[in-house]
Amino acid sequence: MEPAWEAAGWERLAPRVGRCRLPVWDCTAGLVVGDGAALMIDAGSSLAEGAALRTTAGELLGGGRRVTHLALTHPHFDHVLGAAAFAGVEVYGAVGIDTVLDKGREELGADAVRHGLDRRAAAEAVDLLVHPHHLVCGEWTLDLGGGVQVLLANVGPGHSGHDMAVLVPGGDGEPETVFCGDLVEESGEPQAGPDAVPSRWPAALDRLLELGGEDARYVPGHGAVVDAAFVRAQRATLAARSGVS
Repeated sequence: MEPAWEAAGWERLAPRVGRCRLPVWDCTAGLVVGDGAALMIDAGSSLAEGAALRTTAGELLGGGRRVTHLALTHPHFDHVLGAAAFAGVEVYGAVGIDTVLDKGREELGADAVRHGLDRRAAAEAVDLLVHPHHLVCGEWTLDLGGGVQVLLANVGPGHSGHDMAVLVPGGDGEPETVFCGDLVEESGEPQAGPDAVPSRWPAALDRLLELGGEDARYVPGHGAVVDAAFVRAQRATLAARSGVS
C-alpha cells in the first residue's frame, strides 16, 4: 500500500505509520495501518475535526476501508472531543479515563471553550462524547493484520491522571515509533493542568524510554517528532521541577 500521505497533509513515519499535526493547538493524530484493520491515535478537538480525520484516513486506506480502532492517549479536549465522529470503532483508553469523561464532561467542554473552541461545537461534542469500550490497565496488544501489532501501554499518571502510550514496533530496518500523547511536548513547555501528577511524570517518561529504546521515534502530543535524548532532557526538567530523582 503506497498512499499519498504527504499530499493529504500527513507525515509518513514508517511504511504503515503516519501522523498529522492538527491546526490551532498543533495536536498530533496518528494512523497505523494493518492488512485487516487501522488504528487512529487521538481524535481531535471537535466533531468536525474528528470527521475530517476519519475521512482523510479512509482516503489514505483506499478500497472502501476505514478506521476500525481508536486509542485515546489522555482525557483532554483537544484529543478526545472528536471521538464521536468514529461511530462503530473500537475505542481504547487507560483505566479511569471513562470516569473522567463521564463525571468531568462539563469541565471538558468548558476547558475547550476557554481555549477558543466555539461554544456550540464544544457542547455538541460533549453531548455525544464517546467512552472507551476497552480500558487498558497494563498493556494491550492489538493485531491489525499483516504482521502489524501495536502495543497500548498504560504509562501514567503524569501529564494527566490517565496517560496511555502507543508503541508501533519497527521492522525491515525501521525503528520503533512511540506515540506519547502529551507526556512529551516539543512545540512548547510541557503543560501541567489541575489533573497532572508532577511527581509521577518522570517515571512515566522512563516507561516510554523502556518501551521505545534508544533508537525509537517519539511522537509528542504537540510538535515535531523527537528522539530519546529529547525525552530524557524533558524528563530531567520535569524531575527538577517536582523535586524527584
